Amino acid sequence: MLSRPRRNRQSAAIRTLVRETELLPGHLVQPIFLQPEPDARLPIESLPGTFRLGIEEVVREVGDCIALGIRSFIMFPAVPEALKDKRGTYATSKDNFYLHAATRLKKEYPEICLISDVALDPYSSDGHDGVIKNGKVDNDDTLPLLEAMSVAQARAGFDVIGPSDMMDGRVEGIRRALDNAGFTDTAIMSYSVKYASAFYGPFRDALDSAPRLLEDVPTDKKTYQMDPANRREALREAALDAAEGADYLMVKPAINYLDIIRDLHQAHSLPIAAYHVSGECAMLLAAAERGWLDYEAAATEALLSIKRAGADVIITYFAKDYASWWKSGRI
Repeated sequence: MLSRPRRNRQSAAIRTLVRETELLPGHLVQPIFLQPEPDARLPIESLPGTFRLGIEEVVREVGDCIALGIRSFIMFPAVPEALKDKRGTYATSKDNFYLHAATRLKKEYPEICLISDVALDPYSSDGHDGVIKNGKVDNDDTLPLLEAMSVAQARAGFDVIGPSDMMDGRVEGIRRALDNAGFTDTAIMSYSVKYASAFYGPFRDALDSAPRLLEDVPTDKKTYQMDPANRREALREAALDAAEGADYLMVKPAINYLDIIRDLHQAHSLPIAAYHVSGECAMLLAAAERGWLDYEAAATEALLSIKRAGADVIITYFAKDYASWWKSGRI
């Protein structure tokens, strides 16, 4: 045989030399669930190893991540029920603990990239990403609320605004609102292709943000999140967001939608982000706990598959562990 591909697999050094996909800690984003109590550290049962943290714990956690080479963080607020209402007014309150935490983090660690979450569901007593009117999510009534939320977050110090709501036209509205408020350098990482997935369960447990079982409130988010059966529609959604001023295009979830990540990577020059969601991570963790999978090997393979598909940025609950493995030289 003249051609023997195995020659390029003979040793770790040779395999590293010809490796096509490189995943560095700097490509990863560590999610943070923020709790209002400053010293809180509450475990999330359905997502082992992940916690709701108060700001003092967050400051320590971010410092640990920086030491491992992680520089980017996306933060989500666990808002007490007493602060929620139908229009999510606490999102822009001057007393909002989430906004105060962002300011504190950027003061402590000005070098980090801090990404926000823009949607009504953490603040809504209905549990939806938009305003409920006549039993439906009202797209256009929601937009001004998202715009005001985005400006408040930019003012608090977030570097990147992350609209996760899937309302039509929100990227253009947020871009104009940010520019008009003087935040022309604040970027938008749009959840361009967010599917109505069954893999969000642990995340909703973490924030208690699932749709409420109330009269005249939809029980799911299928009228605004995408149908998992659709592929071409993802290109339409991404093209609209790119035209409206998005700086990143995101696919969520990641593992079950690698084809979509590849489609966006080929169709757009903007950076492609992928959210390796809570359910995808929880399944792997559960199998590893039972001894059915090697956690380090399986998690690394999963993350590499997302990068190989074309994601430039990966949001994952495995970020800190992966960075520690990478720093130790094991991968």
